[in-house]
Parts: sequence; C-alpha cells; structure tokens
Amino acid sequence: MMKLTTFKIARRALLAMAAILPFALPSAASARSVAEAKAAGTVVIGIQGDNAPWGFINSSGEQDGFDADIGKAFAKYLGVKVQFVPLAVANRIPALMTGKVDVLFATMGMTPERAKTIQYSIPYAGNVISLYGPKDKVMKTFKDLAGMTIGVPKSSAQDNAVTAAVGKTATILRFDDDAATIQALLSGQVQAVGGNQFYGDRLDQASKGKYESKIDLVTLYNGAGTRPGEKDWNETVNAFLKKIISDGELKPIYTKWMKRPVPQFPASIPNIPFTVQ
Repeated sequence: MMKLTTFKIARRALLAMAAILPFALPSAASARSVAEAKAAGTVVIGIQGDNAPWGFINSSGEQDGFDADIGKAFAKYLGVKVQFVPLAVANRIPALMTGKVDVLFATMGMTPERAKTIQYSIPYAGNVISLYGPKDKVMKTFKDLAGMTIGVPKSSAQDNAVTAAVGKTATILRFDDDAATIQALLSGQVQAVGGNQFYGDRLDQASKGKYESKIDLVTLYNGAGTRPGEKDWNETVNAFLKKIISDGELKPIYTKWMKRPVPQFPASIPNIPFTVQ
C-alpha cells in the first residue's frame, strides 16, 4: 500500500473539513446584516404558510394574513421590497438560524425556552391558547382528560402549554402544523387539540359547530424573532414595532385580522429579554 506523505494527509483532512463546514456553520456563511439587506433592496421574512389569519397563501397565490401585513409594513419601513418564505412551525427557528430568512414574523409565541435560542422583539400581538374538543364531551378540568389523546403542532406554543398542563394525564400527539392538528381532531385521531384563539373559527367552518373551547391554558404574546447577538436587526425591528404601535398603524391591521382591539402589551416578560443583552 502506498504510504501517504504528511502533506497528503493534511490536504485530505482539509478537504474533508471543507465538505463539512458549509453544513456545520451555515449561519456564518449566509446571515445578512440590516445594511446588507438594504443594499440588496430586499428583506427576507419567514412567515407561517398555512395558519390563517396569521399567515397563509390566498387565492391569488400570494402570502396574506396578519403577519404578512406586518412584514409588508416592515419592508416599507426599511425602504425595500419584501420576500416571504412560508415555513412550517418546526422549521421557523432553523430557517432563521441558518440565514435562510432575515427575520421571523411567524406567529412566534414568546416563551422562555425559545428565548434561549432566538432573540425576541417587543410583543406586537396577543394569543390565547386553549384546549378545544367536542361539545358533547366533558373537559372541564385536566382530570377529565385522563386517557385521552391530545393533538398539538410540534414545537409550538400550544405544544408547550398543553405539555405543561396535562403532564402524564393524557397522551400528546405532535403534528407538523395547525392544519394537520385540526384535521386530526376532525378525523377522530385525537379527542382534543391545543389551539390558538382562531381554532374555534376554523373548527366551526369545518364541522358546523361541533367543537368548542374547553379550557383556557395561557395567554401568550407574539414577538418577531431575530438571531441572538444581532443588535442591528433587534434594534431595527423594535424601532419599527414601537412606531406602528404608537402612531396607530398597527390598529387597522389588528382589527382586520384579529377582530379585536390591540391589547395592552407588557413592558417585560420574565426570562424573555426584548433587547440584545
């Protein structure tokens, strides 16, 4: 067998590292600054693709919804065009961290666990997480859930809230997104689901009033997500959100999609910093 020289060994090692590094360090290679986004003339925004009224594709094939309108307003604030990247619940943070998107306006419920991974902005939306089930089934307390199977979108605020609430009382099935979770309830695969404040409307449309909200679990707030330590994106997003809250630009967007008044947002949330520390 031919002996390898020290040079050849080192060269092969470097080639192997070169093949691995693009996958190991994607964010370093592709994440952009605010200045770079402005220079390119486009901000790339991660948004949910199938979760009306937050984010969805309309009949014209365009991204629409509450977060879409917020994203369009943010692009206007920056003076650039907007490019939306529709994402499933579980893909939101990976898309941000690998630099596939510049920022997330993607129904990002603000939780301490997520705050360890991403940088949140100040809150710009409220969201009541509840347990939904058939009207003819008793679900007044968590004890009533014993032996049931509950569906949630995996890695979502609903997942966190239901898991914390029911413990080992019930079995939890995790699905890719809200649409799959709702379909699991409609098909009888699960007996209840953890959903946001719009699950009731979606279930009514699909079942003609067969389901209802059973137990309110938690009221969460949504914030935009940026990468940790990226002060430019965090400060820019916060300045934009403060502007649209204070000058009233948020109100008509909120009324249109949320069908309720803009809530009084908290000045702080424990273990969830709104600014880069």
